[in-house]
Amino acid sequence: MMKRFLTIACLFLVPMAIWGQEISTPTVKETPVQPSTVKLVCGPYLQNVTSDGFTVMWISDIDALGWVELAPDDGTHFYYVDRPKYYDMTGAGINPLSKIHTVRITGLQPGTRYRYRIMMKGLRAFNGERDITFTKPFGANVYTAKPPVVTTLKESYDKLHVAVVNDVHANAEGFRDLFKDSRGKFDFVVFDGDMTSVINEDTHMAVYVQPASELFADETPLYVVRGNHEFRGLFSRDWLKWFQTPTGMPYYTFQWGKYFFISLDSGEDKPDNDIEYQGMLSMDQYLYEESVWLKKVTESEAFKNASVRIVFSHIPPRLNDWHGNKNVCELFVPILNEAGIDLMISGHEHNYSISPVGTSNAKFPVLINDNLELMVLDIDGKTIDFKTSDTSGAQTHKGSFPIVKK
Repeated sequence: MMKRFLTIACLFLVPMAIWGQEISTPTVKETPVQPSTVKLVCGPYLQNVTSDGFTVMWISDIDALGWVELAPDDGTHFYYVDRPKYYDMTGAGINPLSKIHTVRITGLQPGTRYRYRIMMKGLRAFNGERDITFTKPFGANVYTAKPPVVTTLKESYDKLHVAVVNDVHANAEGFRDLFKDSRGKFDFVVFDGDMTSVINEDTHMAVYVQPASELFADETPLYVVRGNHEFRGLFSRDWLKWFQTPTGMPYYTFQWGKYFFISLDSGEDKPDNDIEYQGMLSMDQYLYEESVWLKKVTESEAFKNASVRIVFSHIPPRLNDWHGNKNVCELFVPILNEAGIDLMISGHEHNYSISPVGTSNAKFPVLINDNLELMVLDIDGKTIDFKTSDTSGAQTHKGSFPIVKK
């Protein structure tokens, strides 16, 4: 009887033990297969070029460690000696592992040509600072292709040849048509807002930044102005991650010799409490803070000593018009009137026009470029000449503005 009892007890306890073992064993998660290579999906493109440095940006398909190798444009092969390496300092001393790469090169000579090469290795596994696994390194090919060349800014310029485009609204084909013959042609290029309609994580880069890199922006400095459509979409909050400005804000200034440029952020075009924004905007406070910054800019010695002063603002000043136009009229124009501006260049309206002095409250002319048209500016100490053309290359408008003596 006892033997039968022990047998039954064992039959009962063994499954219980197995069951207990099963629930105490940790679940093993499958490790996803990581790619063995890292790929370049966008770039490189130049930002914030100065007399002593420049920034190179690009996008990788996976998180990666990125750096730039630099060589003088002196006729030696890129592999002649070990070239200096520059890393992404946005991690404040910790090299970032990111898809967005922002590498600043400094300590250079003014007006000097340099060749550069982007490098990276993708992240496969991170198990602590001493146990990191990387993919095979990626290096921009210098065997079959010439490395991009960038020229630091000179101390002075007699004239500038500049391109401006706006309101492309993600028309990649049209963008390519406008810039098909632009390599090495311009001193710099300005995107004056609404380059896309909604900011998605990848598509906005694919439709205009990557084409720009292929056509000119790996060697020609690119300046971006935020339009009202760059406020839209989930990833609009990350807009500044893809571009670097001198101030770290969407509004900033830059200077080429005696020519001074202001890039304004004109904000959204409707009031903050409009139903379309669902309470996501604090535009009034933001634009007021920008106006305080603008006042300080116009009081600076660099601005006062400039011989030509041009402002880029996506939304133009218009009296009794939309809220965005009202903001420009009330917050920015009075400051610019007092400071003495030669020209404001805008877009937004999808129609070419010139607003002479007195059309709005501006005491300076406002030139409004059509959507998906290329505006080319020739600037010297006497005039600002401009021509516009459509995607076929046909000229659509031209004109000239005199420089106001300071």
